[in-house]
Amino acid sequence: MVLRFQPRSATTAKSSRRPEPALLLPARDYVTTVRAPDDGNTSAPIGSLALYGGSAVPVYLGAAIAVPMALPVEEWQLCAARRWAALDPALRERLTAASLSLHDTVRLGCGLLRPEVEAAALQRLCRRARVAKEPAAALFYREEGNRLFGRRQYGAAVRLYSQAASHELPGSPEVSLCFANRSAALFHLGCFEVCLEDIARAESHGYPDRLLPKVLLRKAECLLCLGRLQEAADALSVVENKIAMDGIMTSPTHQTLLGKLSQLKVKIHEKESCSEPAREACGDVQRASEIWEENDSISGASSSLSLNFDTERGRHLVASQDILSGQSLLKEEAFVSVLCPGESLLLQDSSETAWDTRVTNADLYCHRCLRQLLASVPCCGCSYAKYCSQKCADMAWEQYHRTECSLGPLLLTLGVFCHVALRTVLLAGFPEVRRLVEWSHDDDKDLHNTEARCRHLSEAADTRAGSRGIPGCNDSGQYQSSYQAVFNLLPHAEKHSPEHKFLCMLSVVAICRQLQEAGLEAAVLNQESSEKWSKPKPCEETSGELSPELKTVAEAMLRHMLQLQCNAQAITVMQESGFRDDAVVNKKPVRLATAFFPVLSLLNHSCSPNISVSFSGTAATVRASQPIPSGQEVLHCYGPHRCRMRVAERQRLLRQYFFECRCQACLEELKSDVKSVVAMRNSFCCPACRAPMQGEDMLCCSNEACAISVSRESLSHRLQDLQQQIKNALELLRARKADQAIKMLQKCQMEAGNLLSPEHLLMGEMEDHLAQVYATVGKWQEAARHLQRSIEIVEMHHGPSSVEIGHELFKLAQILFNGFAVSEALSTIQRAEEILLVHCGPQSTQIQELQEMKTCLLELPRSILQRT
Repeated sequence: MVLRFQPRSATTAKSSRRPEPALLLPARDYVTTVRAPDDGNTSAPIGSLALYGGSAVPVYLGAAIAVPMALPVEEWQLCAARRWAALDPALRERLTAASLSLHDTVRLGCGLLRPEVEAAALQRLCRRARVAKEPAAALFYREEGNRLFGRRQYGAAVRLYSQAASHELPGSPEVSLCFANRSAALFHLGCFEVCLEDIARAESHGYPDRLLPKVLLRKAECLLCLGRLQEAADALSVVENKIAMDGIMTSPTHQTLLGKLSQLKVKIHEKESCSEPAREACGDVQRASEIWEENDSISGASSSLSLNFDTERGRHLVASQDILSGQSLLKEEAFVSVLCPGESLLLQDSSETAWDTRVTNADLYCHRCLRQLLASVPCCGCSYAKYCSQKCADMAWEQYHRTECSLGPLLLTLGVFCHVALRTVLLAGFPEVRRLVEWSHDDDKDLHNTEARCRHLSEAADTRAGSRGIPGCNDSGQYQSSYQAVFNLLPHAEKHSPEHKFLCMLSVVAICRQLQEAGLEAAVLNQESSEKWSKPKPCEETSGELSPELKTVAEAMLRHMLQLQCNAQAITVMQESGFRDDAVVNKKPVRLATAFFPVLSLLNHSCSPNISVSFSGTAATVRASQPIPSGQEVLHCYGPHRCRMRVAERQRLLRQYFFECRCQACLEELKSDVKSVVAMRNSFCCPACRAPMQGEDMLCCSNEACAISVSRESLSHRLQDLQQQIKNALELLRARKADQAIKMLQKCQMEAGNLLSPEHLLMGEMEDHLAQVYATVGKWQEAARHLQRSIEIVEMHHGPSSVEIGHELFKLAQILFNGFAVSEALSTIQRAEEILLVHCGPQSTQIQELQEMKTCLLELPRSILQRT
């Protein structure tokens, strides 16, 4: 649960009046960002973990391979499995051989996609992904948007108008209606700049002349609200001239608007920048703290890091000097990223005519830069791709979407990993792809044998200066965030199951065959202008055999698909599930995109890491979460953390990445006979004496004086019932039945007290939910009291300086701010800032909001400050 703090507008910047915040009450789920290993690491592999909330049981996204939509749809997986089972035994044996190169795998597999069986099945599956432009769908979404606009649900209306615009055909006059209607909803949301952009889009797309005065008046009012008075006056002059020429009578609304303009003209010189000297000085200090010296050998990395290699750890980063807590170590843009689509994009019945109004990632984020969308710019060729601006749309088209656009249904069917593999090749360009693929053929044996490669690299590192012998480095010994670095991430081809490799191979062959049949081969192999390839040219009769060039593309794509299981970085965000105009908005963690970060992939795993990773769009930033002395390895938690999982569970989850974790935390727990702290804190308690229960299937009270025993299954069922009751309480809250929600949560607390240990994460979660309910009804003191109890439990599990505590303190600061508890709010803000600056940096949204709150509180009259 968090409160959305609304920064002061320019008109109230110097007022002592407190801003009115809206409630933002996110779910207590953890955000897990799964990334995978290094490359040459024999002990490298999975993802990072960023957490929001605090008391909830962690939601671990698991291996990248297990993430929904990462691999092809289940029906295609079953189809590939049947094809594998039906192969000639001799061919299957050849494909199973661990020594088989990717080159030979593609060569043997190119003819295995039968047109009448697998290709036909794939075509049927692709019909479920409705990404073509459908005017009937556009009309449906626009009418739904009008309906919700009439109900004053402006946020929901904006999204529906965006859906309508994405389905309108290029050049259709109806698309201007979508933009104009969306501008009206944006105006009511107070998004004046974006409203102006939509008005311009409506005009440029031929908005009906008879309706133009209404839109131009909206434009003038936006400009008034933004303080751009001269432009507003010019816009009103255009409206007046238009009305005079057309003989349209002005309404009282028009006269009111003219009156507003006259009043604001008097104040034009009073408008000054809302920037304040104190805040500017603070910003200067923050920017100074972010100044760093870039590494000469590792792109985007601090000079405090060095790239090392050995046979045990593979490639890894080490501190070359003492590193301070909170210091920035790496800033990297993803080499490639692909937005993860929503499940609803694949309909279960292709005969359905009703269009889906559910919101997915595809509707909420720019498909190129991953910025959150408010008013999207649709692709001119499909209804799926949406962008934050025309610039992003044009760049995406030029770089890759001119090829991907017509392949939309196929890419959605074959999954995100296949899509990432194709886009990686398109961004790299065929000449570079061919160069590296041909280079790999010269060293195939070592490339597909980890031990041999490590021995070779160790010898090279001993005999050559610097890092030149390390894979991914250029001739000058520099490791850059480049395609060469991506290509050199290990695919672990010899460790994947034969069935999985066959599925990946059949999928990339299907894509390459579609490229050939759709006449897109030349667009893939050459960097032609977007104009020449604006419309795919169907090729003439093509044979079933792939061209040599497309076989090269298929080989590179297969390599990348296999790499992704161990090197995919999930970019995750906390996503609002409500709309901008809702008073209470729930938040939940979502996997936003899958990406390749070749430099970030150099970080090895530890279940007790010394860094934090944060994301902004397609950029990742790594900061030291604690002091790192010179010579110590920089370590990243790929997912399983010692504070959240027992060692056996961590080892099990990490095994699918082809390594056994031997980090210090695991070694200590494996050697110790003492029960893990995580297990004790999240244990069941005796219903009679409240002592911890012990055992496996049958649990006994640890208090020798108590003879109670009960089956684990029985207690687990009670825990599940309790969790369902908590969900029911939250449903009551969403239905605005706060009193009933409080009673149900209090009942859950009583039941939990006879079932769970006092430190159990679920106990903290219930305290947080009660804080959420009390904050919703404005009982700030009660909300703060319950949240402080929740924070005590979070601190037990994660420590006083953890990022989890930082997020919890951020929420507490907002509750205290809203409750006007000035001194408590200021002290909480200070502590939250100290922690979040270390983990998230000064540019994070939370730090900015904390500073806004602090400035607002410090501007209160001294008499009020003394009383509080």
